[in-house]
Amino acid sequence: MKSFLLKLFTWWNSSTFGTDLWTRLYGEKVGTDEFGNTYYRTKGGKIDPTLKFERRWVIYNGYAEASTIPPSWHGWIHHTVDVPPTDENYQPREWQKPHRPNLTGTPGAYRPQGSTLAAGRRPQATGDYKAWSPEG
Repeated sequence: MKSFLLKLFTWWNSSTFGTDLWTRLYGEKVGTDEFGNTYYRTKGGKIDPTLKFERRWVIYNGYAEASTIPPSWHGWIHHTVDVPPTDENYQPREWQKPHRPNLTGTPGAYRPQGSTLAAGRRPQATGDYKAWSPEG
């Protein structure tokens, strides 16, 4: 019952009933990425008469967060490339790092030394700083 109510009243937890219905009627699955996001386009790559290009959309695995889309799928979903990553034989270079979603606001966020949110204590002021004053 809880999952039904969440699906009915929230749009940020995966897809809504309307999105599921639209996908079932007009969409075809193109592929899935390493985060579990599923990508769709209009059946047969049909051109939408209103948009003048094919519709492409993603159903997120869990919380709807756009930064979880890897670069290869990002290019396809934004019509930068026409070939989806499932249809090409791209091999990443050895210097390329795997995609990580934006971690801002999570425990894994970057917190530099001296930040009030960083672990440990903030270092003491060294005394080499003199505050500006309008008098001189």
